[in-house]
Amino acid sequence: MLVADMETSYWERTDSFERKMKLVEQAWARKDFRLARALLASLRTTAMQAQQEELNLGAPLDASVHAVADLPEGWRQWAAGWRHYQIVQVDETAGVGRPPEPIEIVLRGEAASLAREVRVAAVEGPGLREVPSQVTSEILRGQQRLCRLLFFASGGPHQRQTYLVFYGNPDAELPEYPSDLRVTGEGFGLDIENDFFKASLSRQMGQLERLAFKREHGLELFAGGEGHGEPPGIDWAHDYVGSGNFQKLRITLWDQCPDYEVVRGPLCTTVRRWGFPHSPVHPVFSPSRIHFDVEYRFYAGVPWFQKVGRTDVIQDVEIDALRDDEWVFSGQSFTEMVWMGADGKLRSGAVDPAQSENLWGVGFYHKTAEDAFIALFLDHHGDNTGELRHNASPQMFYKWHGPVWSRYPLKAGLLKAGSVLHQRNAYLALRYTEESGPRLVEGIRHRMLNPLAVSAGTLPKNTSGGEIRGRLARIGEAGDSPISKKVIWDALRDCKDEQLYKSDLNVVDLGLVFDVRIRAGTVHLVMAMPHRGRPRLGFFSYGSGGNSMPIRQRLMRIPGVQKVDFQQTWDPGWSSNNLTAEGRSKLGL
Repeated sequence: MLVADMETSYWERTDSFERKMKLVEQAWARKDFRLARALLASLRTTAMQAQQEELNLGAPLDASVHAVADLPEGWRQWAAGWRHYQIVQVDETAGVGRPPEPIEIVLRGEAASLAREVRVAAVEGPGLREVPSQVTSEILRGQQRLCRLLFFASGGPHQRQTYLVFYGNPDAELPEYPSDLRVTGEGFGLDIENDFFKASLSRQMGQLERLAFKREHGLELFAGGEGHGEPPGIDWAHDYVGSGNFQKLRITLWDQCPDYEVVRGPLCTTVRRWGFPHSPVHPVFSPSRIHFDVEYRFYAGVPWFQKVGRTDVIQDVEIDALRDDEWVFSGQSFTEMVWMGADGKLRSGAVDPAQSENLWGVGFYHKTAEDAFIALFLDHHGDNTGELRHNASPQMFYKWHGPVWSRYPLKAGLLKAGSVLHQRNAYLALRYTEESGPRLVEGIRHRMLNPLAVSAGTLPKNTSGGEIRGRLARIGEAGDSPISKKVIWDALRDCKDEQLYKSDLNVVDLGLVFDVRIRAGTVHLVMAMPHRGRPRLGFFSYGSGGNSMPIRQRLMRIPGVQKVDFQQTWDPGWSSNNLTAEGRSKLGL
């Protein structure tokens, strides 16, 4: 017998983590392993949704919100179209000059979309200059949106700089900035390049596979051969050897990443992967004892990238060995070794035995070609692990391979549940000479260990706000669109998702429309679909599948609209954070 309208609330329309766990236990007890696997897949989806709903970006910048209308007249005219701004103060405190380096803050503000609306401007004398920026990880909490905001800053010793962060412009469009950071590929298997190098990540498990220098002869670092049965790469960490020296469990044995997140942007692309390492005979052995979380960060305009790693001991476990950094290069691309002790001085040649357990930088360079690849260990500490060993002495020859270094931070023995290893490394791919190289590398490390200080600020004294040439807004962003964007957005609210039968949800409140641009009578829309199980945007744009109000049909009714153009995107992907407050209410969230 069917009972109508049983489901009236969110938790009646889905199932909780606790409910699914009980169902898994029941299926396991019945030895219904296919059902158990299906339930575990559903449980993973529940965890992904919970992560979106509870994601904590950290403390936002505690800055006051100011009205653009209160700015001096020249600045107000330059920023026409935007309503609000916050002031960010950047201080150089280490007494050194700064080439461009990334600044990241958590921004909070009321906006329809921070990704569309945020613009950053540097205060330069009487004027303002727009600075390229990147918004990621946008979330909705109550009536406010939060995001991570990244931009680059440079300057002289002890210099203070002031930046204005604008938002609150419903006509704003997704910004486009020129950048040398180029990313191709799908998922985690990417090729990432800037003006200094090209990094290629494994299409199988996302590990760094090759690195090509963009200078002179274009040195390419790779590891050849058959590996240990898995595809070889130049980055071999992380792994551990179980008790009794029985087997080595490695993340390079993943047939695919157990889980990953990718953030692509003009200033920084991040690839984060995590999971338990695999046995050589996976899944015969699949222990859930040591969990690895590894993140690559590639930036525009700099000759280095970073790796951030975290090793969590989930259960008490005996190990014979554990590595959290190892790099292997085939061939003989280098002629010299370099290393850095706790004093921060870079030296050439073999490591001093007295310093071998306290290394903070290792690498290689070629005396004639002047190519260098050097690792700087910026952070390496443990929680409940005892004292870590900061080893990794470089070797020019390793069996039949070329140069190599391996870091073993822990001695063999028992690791207690709750122990954590943390690391943050920078890898430099640059020109290196014996005369200037050490000072260059030491300077990079000093700046990384002493980043620019960021805080909420105030406008510089005696700010007159002189006249500025040009304006912040692009065409159509300052209320000057030939067809009102408000009219476009209002019309889009007539276009519903008919698969959510009674919810009466339109594509705007669903958060599927990422951008609206109007050029010469053509409305350009950037849109997402909720997930890859529904890849066909035509359902909304053309009305396939029974959608009662197709977007194209609705927008063509607006006077002046001659054409509607659609661009479908999966990057960034859609999540419940794209919903408006109205959309969340209608879904019962």
